[in-house]
Amino acid sequence: MGNQVSHNWQAGDVGILTFHCSDNFGAMLQAYGLKQCLRSYGVAADIVRYEPPFLTGRHWRIPYFPVKNIWNLAAMGYGFLRNLRAGVLFSRRRKNMERFRKSYLIDEGQPRILFLPGLRKLPYRRYVVGSDQIWNPAITYGLRKAYFGAFKTTRKERVTAYAASLGGAALPEKYRQEFSTLLQNLDAVSVRETGAVPYVQQFFPGKVETVLDPVFFLEKEEWEKVERALGQGEYILAYTTEPNRQMAEYVQALSQKTGLAVVELQAVAGRGANVEATAGPAEFLGYIHYAAYVVTNSFHAAAFSIIFEKQFLVFAHSTVNERLASVLAIHGLGDRLCRNGGGIDVPVDWSAVRARTAAAVKPSREFLIKHVAEGLE
Repeated sequence: MGNQVSHNWQAGDVGILTFHCSDNFGAMLQAYGLKQCLRSYGVAADIVRYEPPFLTGRHWRIPYFPVKNIWNLAAMGYGFLRNLRAGVLFSRRRKNMERFRKSYLIDEGQPRILFLPGLRKLPYRRYVVGSDQIWNPAITYGLRKAYFGAFKTTRKERVTAYAASLGGAALPEKYRQEFSTLLQNLDAVSVRETGAVPYVQQFFPGKVETVLDPVFFLEKEEWEKVERALGQGEYILAYTTEPNRQMAEYVQALSQKTGLAVVELQAVAGRGANVEATAGPAEFLGYIHYAAYVVTNSFHAAAFSIIFEKQFLVFAHSTVNERLASVLAIHGLGDRLCRNGGGIDVPVDWSAVRARTAAAVKPSREFLIKHVAEGLE
């Protein structure tokens, strides 16, 4: 496996606080892209092993949610039964997730930090918070100080938000004052969704910039070194992050039209015909890379469909569609967002898409270098 991390950990100059500990394809892949980009510029960057139970607990065999209400209690019970039914598939999925995490994200010997006070002992001079939905309180059960750099250490000089996401264009009104206060801990702010800039700019005194998700920092060939190819023959890859009846019907019709089998990639372990529920991030990449078609409502499945230049179609997401629309617009692929069905066979001018990607990557890299890398010796 290419570009594996070393297993002789020594703290670098830059610590990255993100969702690396979440058993989620996109969360781990964006973390890898950001770390590799910084290291390519000679920056000694580490992913901080901040692994709080409010983030990791949802992936346990008996799921844990910090807020106890009727809905979460029901979700815990349902999740346990689902994982129990999945049996060995659950263990295989966790193993693939952990394999990627240990191979590419963290070093052996790095201290594991479960709670905010543990961050105060870290030796890093600079911190990057992001990317991913670090400012989405629905995921983090409220706004979390760690993802704003709101903790004191003896060496901390600067905190930069890179491609931070709210999940949408704005936060619920009840978070307005707290969000404004927490933003003051940051020295530079960039967000992933263009639509979120006006909202964040209300509270931050400096310029709020839009940057690309860090998976776009790495070329297709670099991701090929990380992937594990498991798909056999031509197939349609369907990956949903929430149920979508219109998408399911479209995939079925596309299968009938093309004669291709469907591989359904699931975000949680489960069973079913043609269901792949044991994949980790490396397998996720492989399934996208070798698919004949990709149909999804996932941001990162869309992003890697662009990177691997696939014939793909994106269905809207009920709560986080802003980021899907944004990434497609940046690459000139707005017609890939399905609102009424169809469009997957429309030819794509990939040379034009690559030019737009390069144009968007340039200022994103410049932002990262200016606010994180410059001045480190």
